[in-house]
Amino acid sequence: MSATQPYIPRSGERAANPDRFRGSRTAELKIWWREIDRVLLFLVLALMAIGTAAVAAASPASADRLSTAEVRLPELYFYWAHLRWQFVGLFVLFGASMLTVDNARRIGVLLAAAMLFALLLVPVLGHEVNGAKRWIEVGMRFQPSEFLKPGFAIALAWIITWRLRDPNLPVIAMVTGIMGLIGALLMLQPNLGEAILFGGVWFVMILIAGVSVQRIAVLMGTGIAALTATYFLYDNARHRIDSFLGGGTAFDQVDLAERTLLAGGWTGSGLWLGVRKMNLPEAHTDYIFSVIGEEFGLLVCAVIVLLYLAIVVRVLVRLADEENLFVLLAGAGLVTQITGQAFINILVNLQLFPSKGMTLPLVSYGGSSTIAVCLCVGLLIAITRRNPFLTRETPGLRAILSDRLIAEERTRP
Repeated sequence: MSATQPYIPRSGERAANPDRFRGSRTAELKIWWREIDRVLLFLVLALMAIGTAAVAAASPASADRLSTAEVRLPELYFYWAHLRWQFVGLFVLFGASMLTVDNARRIGVLLAAAMLFALLLVPVLGHEVNGAKRWIEVGMRFQPSEFLKPGFAIALAWIITWRLRDPNLPVIAMVTGIMGLIGALLMLQPNLGEAILFGGVWFVMILIAGVSVQRIAVLMGTGIAALTATYFLYDNARHRIDSFLGGGTAFDQVDLAERTLLAGGWTGSGLWLGVRKMNLPEAHTDYIFSVIGEEFGLLVCAVIVLLYLAIVVRVLVRLADEENLFVLLAGAGLVTQITGQAFINILVNLQLFPSKGMTLPLVSYGGSSTIAVCLCVGLLIAITRRNPFLTRETPGLRAILSDRLIAEERTRP
């Protein structure tokens, strides 16, 4: 061991000799700070800061709507609760970001297995809210699909990398079967929005994994057929799509959200000066983007969109020269999971997508959902950790895209 390399204690040594390894904790923190993507961390914290202000703006509206004659909620009830959940979420985020890639993979796979099992229990033991059975109560109410998100991307990446040991393994068929099972379980709740989001993550990952154009066309056709069947077989999905295509009425949630979003103009009406938000259901969760538009203005809404786009670009830049297939796939899947949900929520608020009941990640109020999103971000930061002094010999994402372009050129007549 050289003088410049910090000593990393073996398992059990730290607990037995805490004083001896106090300095090594500082060294590990320095290594963590050096290896993580600090720009990505700043973008995430910026969104969380905006979310704190946004929940403060939306809290009076939601507190008023959810108050009863017997119980009157304080105007800032959801704001103070959000701060508590954010504190827990930040603890989870930073804790997960300190994991090694191997430990992040292990935790992700175990989480996926546990949450898939919980998802199987939802139809039997699930708690129903507003006609949908999506939650399980075990001391606290949580939605298994929320915690499945970070584990899903990591587990699929892990399975796809099996082909490095045995090219004959049908890994694409295996991950497609897992996606089909999860999609079916989500539709039983019913939860079409989450099914579409999981499907999008799966599609991005198999696309990066190198699936042929012919198979992609078949998969896309299957997806279109499944959505068509959903329209005819599920009343909830059909009503939402019909409402979206029909333009809605002044009393529809999506129409109210769009009116609220545009009410503040470019600069907004000011904090707690919004009026339309008082009629908006789920102002602190599903439609918080509209509250931001009314009270802080469309310019702040544009900043939020740019922050999500910056997260995507930053992760892609980080993965451009990544030579570890697992890191490449898991990183792409996790960032798709986070930003995909964000853009679905934003499109719903803009009345460009049917209502899906999705929160805005890192911005909306949430209990267990805030922890799940922070865990997803923490795992993303952990997986994309990199020693800045090591150079990459084999370009990753760039090589995949380049090889595909060359292959397409060769197949052209």
